[in-house]
Amino acid sequence: MAMSSVNPSLAHQRREARLVLLLLAPALAVVGGLLIVPLGWLAWQSVRQDGGFTLAHYARFLTDDVYWMTFLQTFRMAFIVTAAALLLGYPVAYVAAGASRRWSLFILAMVVLPFWTSVLVRAYAWLILLQRRGLVNTALTELGLVDAPLTLVNNEFGTIVATVHILLPFMVLPLYATMQKIPPELTMAGSSLGGTPLHVFLRVFLPLSMPGVVAGMVLVFVLTLGFYITPELLGGGRTYMVSMLVSRNIEVYNEWGAASSISVVLLACVFFIFRLASFVIPFERIMGAR
Repeated sequence: MAMSSVNPSLAHQRREARLVLLLLAPALAVVGGLLIVPLGWLAWQSVRQDGGFTLAHYARFLTDDVYWMTFLQTFRMAFIVTAAALLLGYPVAYVAAGASRRWSLFILAMVVLPFWTSVLVRAYAWLILLQRRGLVNTALTELGLVDAPLTLVNNEFGTIVATVHILLPFMVLPLYATMQKIPPELTMAGSSLGGTPLHVFLRVFLPLSMPGVVAGMVLVFVLTLGFYITPELLGGGRTYMVSMLVSRNIEVYNEWGAASSISVVLLACVFFIFRLASFVIPFERIMGAR
């Protein structure tokens, strides 16, 4: 009798599993066709040369200084952009989380508003603003703050400014989502127990907002690693990043294998960053789950 009561239940579970798999089949096919297959092709191209198997493309990372210097500069730029976005985005998210609903929506709208404009257009806008005869240099000169126009573009500074502006929403939104879930009673309790505003912020609010900090930092850092438009337009050839190295290998040298190996290494770095961040904050919380 026990076997007869268990078997129908197992059969029912199997039918449900097959039904779920059938429902997921279209989504799995799309993911496989648009993500897994291209990644597999990319990995295959990175170990192919003249129709045979080779690791020569990866060996360049050990022998070619250009590869190392480009990766180091890219990671350094990513650190600077992430730090700047955090310093600018945390106060914005803090104010938005503590404001009334009307002001909170207004602040978030101002943060998200640049998304309505193309990244290319925003990069060109910064190029116009920061050039020698642009609005910034003109204002500084007319106010007497500088004697001659500053070099604000065609260098690392212009690239950082434009990249921070473009990626700032990816820092503010995760921070705001986390801060909004912090019960205000906790900070009120800290104040009622004699804590100063700074002490309550450092000991109560800041630790509770760390999931948003980690999520925003990971998103901005990873997105900066693959940025192409801003270093290409505002870097002036002096800010050379991994994305530009991939582009040059294809456009100039027609080296698809070399470009693929660079992409695979960068992808491995991204996976490592997500894995490293998951040791501090669970991966599902990095992605915004409670």
